[in-house]
Amino acid sequence: MRIQKIIDLGKANEPNQVELGRKDDTKVHKMFLDHTGSHLLIALSSTEVLYVNRNGQKVRPLARWKGQLVESVGWNKALGTESSTGPILVGTAQGQILEAELSASEGGLFGPAPDLYFRPLYVLNEEGGPAPVCSLEAERGPDGRIFVIATTRQRLFQFIGRAAEGAEAQGFLGLFAVYTDHPPPFREFPSSLGYSELAFYTPKLRSAPRAFAWMMGDGVLYGALDNGRPDSLLSEEHVWEYPEGVGPGASPPLAIVLTQFHFLLLLADRVEAVCTLTGQVVLRDHFLEKFGPLKHMVKDSSTGHLWAYTERAVFRYHVQREARDVWRTYLDMNRFDLAKEYCRERPDCLDTVLVREADFCFRQRRYLESARCYALTQSYFEEIALKFLEARQEEALAEFLQRKLASLKPAERTQATLLTTWLTELYLSRLGALQGDPEALNLYRETRERFRTFLSSPRHKEWLFASRASIHELLASHGDTEHMVYFAVIMQDYERVVAYHCQHEAYEEALAVLARHRDPQLFYKFSPILIRHIPRQLVDAWIELGSRLDARQLIPALVNYSQGGEAQQVSQAIRYMEFCVNVLGETEQAIHNYLLSLYARGQPASLLAYLEQAGASPHRVHYDLKYALRLCAEHGHHRACVHVYKVLELYEEAVDLALQVDVDLAKQCADLPEEDEELRKKLWLKIARHVVQEEEDVQTAMACLASCPLLKIEDVLPFFPDFVTIDHFKEAICSSLKAYNHHIQELQREMEEATASAQRIRRDLQELRGRYGTVEPQDKCATCDFPLLNRPFYLFLCGHMFHADCLLQAVRPGLPAYKQARLEELQRKLGAAPPPTKGSARAKEAEGGAAAAGPSREQLKADLDELVAAECVYCGELMIRSIDRPFIDPQRYEEEHLSWL
Repeated sequence: MRIQKIIDLGKANEPNQVELGRKDDTKVHKMFLDHTGSHLLIALSSTEVLYVNRNGQKVRPLARWKGQLVESVGWNKALGTESSTGPILVGTAQGQILEAELSASEGGLFGPAPDLYFRPLYVLNEEGGPAPVCSLEAERGPDGRIFVIATTRQRLFQFIGRAAEGAEAQGFLGLFAVYTDHPPPFREFPSSLGYSELAFYTPKLRSAPRAFAWMMGDGVLYGALDNGRPDSLLSEEHVWEYPEGVGPGASPPLAIVLTQFHFLLLLADRVEAVCTLTGQVVLRDHFLEKFGPLKHMVKDSSTGHLWAYTERAVFRYHVQREARDVWRTYLDMNRFDLAKEYCRERPDCLDTVLVREADFCFRQRRYLESARCYALTQSYFEEIALKFLEARQEEALAEFLQRKLASLKPAERTQATLLTTWLTELYLSRLGALQGDPEALNLYRETRERFRTFLSSPRHKEWLFASRASIHELLASHGDTEHMVYFAVIMQDYERVVAYHCQHEAYEEALAVLARHRDPQLFYKFSPILIRHIPRQLVDAWIELGSRLDARQLIPALVNYSQGGEAQQVSQAIRYMEFCVNVLGETEQAIHNYLLSLYARGQPASLLAYLEQAGASPHRVHYDLKYALRLCAEHGHHRACVHVYKVLELYEEAVDLALQVDVDLAKQCADLPEEDEELRKKLWLKIARHVVQEEEDVQTAMACLASCPLLKIEDVLPFFPDFVTIDHFKEAICSSLKAYNHHIQELQREMEEATASAQRIRRDLQELRGRYGTVEPQDKCATCDFPLLNRPFYLFLCGHMFHADCLLQAVRPGLPAYKQARLEELQRKLGAAPPPTKGSARAKEAEGGAAAAGPSREQLKADLDELVAAECVYCGELMIRSIDRPFIDPQRYEEEHLSWL
């Protein structure tokens, strides 16, 4: 009885033994395992086929398959599952291609058979008769098309089409029906091994295959699989001859397995791996004779492992890092893109590839491509640059330099400066050579555009900014003013741009640059130049910037501009200064002083209006009063001078000057010192004297008397000449006499009232001398509650009584600081004063001497009484003022608080 071992690699130590149930000499012809490892077909030499499912416990014969020697199986990778194979293709030794479907379900003794159906589809012919179907592969494309590749000993057939509609949509019947009337396309080779084998390379388990290898008599046909082509799945085909010692006449290959870059040929005693890129043998692995001859070799599509076996042993190949040296092969084939792809993670190898690619392009005179590659290598910079210089390829050199510049690190400033300067020189030389050639106009424009792209590139901005001085020198040496301005704008070096426009008298363009970038410092620098040529536009720009400009720094430009004294010049300066004062609210003295000077020179009518608007308070005006006075005096603006005098409170000078202009103006000035009647009277006397002596106008002089009540007729009379008749001021004299009479009556009434008041005071004093109070022996001090008569005491009319020291202690805290100091001084002097003595003349003399030296003891006591006993401490104002005083002194609050805890 034959036993079949099925080993699950996840449980390699627990093989599943399956009995084939055969006792005769029938041998296993071939075995076929699907891509999931769920379905196994065992083809016997007796034309029987057995089916084993991974989840099943026994071998099940396929009755419908009996009589067919199966040579190949095309599994359904799209529809196959663990329980069903879906529609599959079966190739036989008789050249038939059949369709079948297997199910793993077991229904007992009378259950359904595993082979659901088994039907013929097509017969492959070779040399006029049916030929064994050596290999079958079926694939479905993303567009729904079906691709079937079948091989015989010498031919490779392709079936391409779509599945039939309806119930058979998942099968292959519709595909093969198309080729009933005409044969499918095929490739044929003359030599034969007597068999052939087809292998696919699939990166992942259920992904589409990418390459194929067909082992046949003439060698190995290798190529790519492209399911996008309409008429053929095969592309990029190439036949690799067998290595020496391998072939139909020598040691024929038994099987073939395809990996990503190699196909492996199985021979009876060894395995040879051949590179699919070069056809060279990269591995020969010989097997010992004790294992017996090799039988077959397959690939596990899920893990990528390769399995080879003899009758006695099974061998496994584990492919690791197959692509590690592929880059060298691609490099030798000059397929640089693929070489770079397979060494991208190995910088040293990548550099080798780039150098080879650059050299190759240089030899092919593809200099720009060569420059781009050289820029990515670690080759010596000087060698590469010299190489392009010797070849006179300045454009390629510029490309190389530009890419090198982009690869520099921030710390490599010296190299960046060198490269940017060199690139600028190359571009400028190229532009200079092309500029005068009309036939090279397009090339000139293209070069200019590349140069500007280089100058404005954000990647190079940092390096260009660091090298801007040397680049400007280069641009100047080449006389390229256009790019000088362009580069200055890019570098935001607007000072250079504005200076360029000013040098070429393009003042409006210069102002446009200033207005666009709104840099105050540039306005300060170039305003002196621009204001001489476009004053109105410049002032408009100043006004537009508003408070961003410091008007003080623009005054020098305005001063130089307005020195000519022309009306237009002064008006523009005034326009801006008025904007600063009236709109921006500038309070800077220099600005107001300059506006005053402009008004004094060009607009006198606005001068007085400005001064009056500024106000009459010397602390609120923003101009220098002395400067304004001198300025107005120099230009003869007397009314403005009078106003400044008034602000300075120099009223006499204001009246004196106003009398030269207008008497009414002088009168206004004379009324200003409201608090000083003497000065006001003096000012009015000046006006009266001027009216009488200078204008000889008696009526106006009399009007002055009516305007100022301080003036009397007798004050004015000395100013009149002797010949003036009294009739002119008879009314004034009469009014004055009446006023004197009324004043005398008022004085008499006041004297009578003062006499009556004095009599009342004398009466009150007499009454006070007779008032007294009674102190009983049991009376106590209102503060300490001890008997009152034990110590000196005070008695108040309100009835409160205090010991002298208790009253002193109660009054002291409520006294102001200066009175407390006075109280301490009096106490100190009383303590130092000698006690009084009785009787003798000598005591009186001592007392008289002490009085001469200082206040007497009695005087000190009287002063102390006046300070302490002026009012009752409980009934007087002192108690009222203490209403908001805390009961506990804040300084002692914490102490009192702790005492209660």
